[in-house]
Amino acid sequence: MVIVGIDEETTRSIAEPITLWHSHLAKFFFAMAQARPAVVGVDIVLPDRSFDAVVPGIDKVLLAGLLEARRSHPVVLGLTVDFSGNRRPIHAPFLAVAGPAGAGYVLMPVDHDGHVRRFDERLGANRERVPTLAGQMARHLQVEPGAGLIDFWRGSPFDYIPFHQLAQWSDSGDHRALQQAFRDKPVLLGTVWRYEDRTRVPTKLAAWDSAALDVPGVVLHAQALRTILGNGLVRDVPHGVTLALTAASALLWLVSASTLAVLAVFIVMSAMLLAVSTWLLANGWFLPTAAPALGAALALAGRNVADTLQKLRERRRLRSSFSGYVSPAVMEEILAGRVQPDLGGENHFVCIMFSDIRGYTTRSEQMAPQQVIRFLNCYFEEVVTLIHARGGSVVSFMGDGIMAVFGAPKQLENPCQSAFDAARDMLEHVAGLNEQLEAKAAIEIGVGLHAGEAVIGHVGSSARHDYTAIGDATNVASRLEGLTKEAGYCIVLSRAVVEQLREPAELEFLGPTAIKGHTPVEVFGYKSIRARAGI
Repeated sequence: MVIVGIDEETTRSIAEPITLWHSHLAKFFFAMAQARPAVVGVDIVLPDRSFDAVVPGIDKVLLAGLLEARRSHPVVLGLTVDFSGNRRPIHAPFLAVAGPAGAGYVLMPVDHDGHVRRFDERLGANRERVPTLAGQMARHLQVEPGAGLIDFWRGSPFDYIPFHQLAQWSDSGDHRALQQAFRDKPVLLGTVWRYEDRTRVPTKLAAWDSAALDVPGVVLHAQALRTILGNGLVRDVPHGVTLALTAASALLWLVSASTLAVLAVFIVMSAMLLAVSTWLLANGWFLPTAAPALGAALALAGRNVADTLQKLRERRRLRSSFSGYVSPAVMEEILAGRVQPDLGGENHFVCIMFSDIRGYTTRSEQMAPQQVIRFLNCYFEEVVTLIHARGGSVVSFMGDGIMAVFGAPKQLENPCQSAFDAARDMLEHVAGLNEQLEAKAAIEIGVGLHAGEAVIGHVGSSARHDYTAIGDATNVASRLEGLTKEAGYCIVLSRAVVEQLREPAELEFLGPTAIKGHTPVEVFGYKSIRARAGI
């Protein structure tokens, strides 16, 4: 494929306006007759009238050149339309010399984004076929053009032979140069000006202007003809295939996974679509991947959003339904999915608190059940808040008693200090509560604290289980709470707890104390009951 380009240097070297280039075009046709190309296409619309009145004999010169060229090879003249869409006429003698298949439109269908990607001769008002420049040239070469995408990857970028260079070869009689450049090749003549007759295409086609985002029209016609004469235009796959792929991609709605997994699925599917479309393109078929890819993206993203919304609704439902049954720290673990019934628990260093109300059994005998419930709820309302405020988790209520864990599931810098501070807060609350009660209705509480390794997790059956702490630390803390009345102190804590406290000076060492079913434990007391009573 050879392009003869009328560039800026050519126009500067010729004095006449291009409308009066009859003699120069005639020289081109005479040169082509000597070079004997396969076919010549003229991407310049010849004059629509005679200019003999301006320059006598000018039409005869051009007609002579056309006739000479027609004797050795086919010639196709370019046609165009005016602003109203009607065909712009060419002086009838020129068309007559070119012959019945000697003219074709220099038009191409333009996509919605202004780029030309397709060759299609159905350019009429009602989609009827009209002859085109590249189509007529192909027919002269015994190839019937169809419709489809232009293969912009076929061949290397075009260069061109300047029009004035061809004129020099002709003037000097260099027939060898002419035949070497054009013999048995399709030749296209057109302008290659930088700012006129430019068309936007998806890739670079002009070797001399690789930075431009558009190309001269003659280059686009050359690429279309190169595609038609090569493996043919790239055909669209049947619409049914695209619809089937889009429908199949919509089935990805069934994929319920994490966001990263969904992203991985989309990347894999996109890569597969790209590989398939590339293979099809190499075999002359074009598969639009936008619709299947968009379908996959919408399906995956839609399902992921739906799953996320479902999880948020589930979290809100769980929080609303069960926030009163477990401590906030435990609820956060459940919502985060880190608390599972089948995990068997994890080892943590924790401080265990046991607390109950002194004389609760005797007091409850003198109260109606409804009064007991109201009394306990009033007491627990503030006590539980105090425990939570210090980072503890209430894991169970036992009548008037409370079991709380500090250090799990919420990690604390110093679980023992937090538990001891919470115990003192509870004592202050009870003191304030007693000020509002009659002297005979005043209450006392006992708190036992012990620290050590414990297994934190579920205890029970698969049908019914509790989140709690199991281990020696729990047993000792429970026994220490039982010692508070016997020892006469509101808070009894083990040495394991005291060693972790920042200010243990207020504590009284009670020595090693025997504990039922356990070796003696060194314990300390905080605020004797007598001291609190003012005795």
